[in-house]
Amino acid sequence: MQRLPIGKFLSFPIIARGIILITTPACTSFAGIATNRLLLGAVEAAVNPGFVLMMGIWYTSAEQLLRLEIYYCTNGIATMFGGLIGYAVGHITSGLTTWMYVFLIFGALSIVLGIISVIFLPDLPSTAIFLTRIIAVNRVTSNGQGVKNHHFSMYQAIQTVKDPKAWILFILAVGAQIPNSALTSFTSIIVGTFGFDTLGTQYLQILGGAVQFLALLGGGFVCTHWPSNSRCITMIVANVICIIGAGLLVGLPDSNKWGRLVALWLCYFQGLGFSISLTMVSSNIAGYTKKQLTGAVLFTGYCVGNIIGPQTFITSQACKLCPFLFFIHSFIHSFFHFSSFLNHTSNSLYITAGYRSAYVAMLVGYSVKLASVIVLYIYMWRVNITRDRERAARGELSDEEEMAAIEQGMLDQTEIDNKGFRYIL
Repeated sequence: MQRLPIGKFLSFPIIARGIILITTPACTSFAGIATNRLLLGAVEAAVNPGFVLMMGIWYTSAEQLLRLEIYYCTNGIATMFGGLIGYAVGHITSGLTTWMYVFLIFGALSIVLGIISVIFLPDLPSTAIFLTRIIAVNRVTSNGQGVKNHHFSMYQAIQTVKDPKAWILFILAVGAQIPNSALTSFTSIIVGTFGFDTLGTQYLQILGGAVQFLALLGGGFVCTHWPSNSRCITMIVANVICIIGAGLLVGLPDSNKWGRLVALWLCYFQGLGFSISLTMVSSNIAGYTKKQLTGAVLFTGYCVGNIIGPQTFITSQACKLCPFLFFIHSFIHSFFHFSSFLNHTSNSLYITAGYRSAYVAMLVGYSVKLASVIVLYIYMWRVNITRDRERAARGELSDEEEMAAIEQGMLDQTEIDNKGFRYIL
């Protein structure tokens, strides 16, 4: 992404993704499908980090969050309609096996969109034929981050490893994505365990997707119109709502299917917290090499969380929990006064069926994410306060320092080296 034109670099993986999807029905063994999925993950790996980088290239810091929420709310749209499309395609009665059509349709769509992207997506504001180039570049210089630098900086790479923000974001992403499986791959199965039929699970996902869609756009609107120190606060509020939802999933009895369904819908606020964390990279990390590597660290955490999440879905009638997870579960369960839910078998502690191991893991993930957001907020707030005090002690004029910060940013300095840089909280 640093060496090549970013618009073209992101377009070709989209085309490659479509080709891999189309070839999925040709896989006839586990080795074939495993290879196919491995390649799919490889080409998809560039997309989200690339879009985060493009936000910093094209938009001012104040504009980035709402644009990113608009982009990320498509997950809610996919949740709303993806299941119904799959359900409809599943009723094709002729030709290929029904599941194959899903891969053929969405693979072809990816190829078409990738070709459109190659033709029309500019690499930089300075190369966009539909913009006045000087104005397009000047409007983002206020970010204090520059636009793009093709030279890979080993100094910035080392600073990324030493920067606590990168590792806080890594932990945040792991905690955020452990619950992600419950809201993506396993949603229909979870809703089915509440007692709804197959078609009902697809219809009820629409409301969950609508919650995610509205939460993302609403959060983007709030942070755009009340920009002063609102991003981390919005993340904290969204995470608290998710913790309430996960706690209800753990504590409510199996008979309360509507209560448990609403609790699952509350967990769809998780997308808001994670998407805002992406703007912490686009808005609060300067230096092009450091920005892309911090994004890579965050999305590595994203992948780790998505690897862990499915392992928490235990299909047996009783799943053994580690003592820490069991303690959390017991505490919440006692709080809701549903003690008959627990089973004690010999010297082991078990939880009955219904994927409660996954619900406890969701609760732990959201709690880790909340703690990470708070630590990140305190760290950036303290840096801002320290730099403001140092500026006051030097007696420098704010306008002069702002111009110096912009110049240093255009010279590809990092936010740590550029003392005029201020974090957006």
